Amino acid sequence: MADFTLMRCDKCGADNRVPQAKLARGLQPICGRCQARLVATAGPLTVTDATFAAEVEGSPLPVLVDAWAPWCGPCRMIAPAIEELATELAGQVRIAKLNVDENPQTAARFDVRSIPTMLVMVGGREVDRIVGAQPKHAIRQRLERAVAQASNR
Repeated sequence: MADFTLMRCDKCGADNRVPQAKLARGLQPICGRCQARLVATAGPLTVTDATFAAEVEGSPLPVLVDAWAPWCGPCRMIAPAIEELATELAGQVRIAKLNVDENPQTAARFDVRSIPTMLVMVGGREVDRIVGAQPKHAIRQRLERAVAQASNR
């Protein structure tokens, strides 16, 4: 995957590319804009109709959007795998969760007809779609292809 981790500054919101080699050596990264200490955040990002464009389409990283609903059994089954991937791929891929019941405009815009549906977005465009519950390794493979595609742009 990428040789850098993207870290967003909690203070000013700037995205910073931090070399993974520096993190491996235990060095404390700082924001290039405001010089604040950067803290790696892991876990899926919740997106809404209002934040989708900025958080997903405007992301410099590939994004996996998990379209789900709280009443959906298969959605709950894959949730732990999605959370693990968010932690494992932090800084290389963003993982976002979109509750389709609460955000019908975005769900309709991307023609989400069954859940779980996972949209793989690169550069603001859908490059892959995973429909139905899939094992973690299958989702990861699809994400790795998206990361390779993004690095070739």
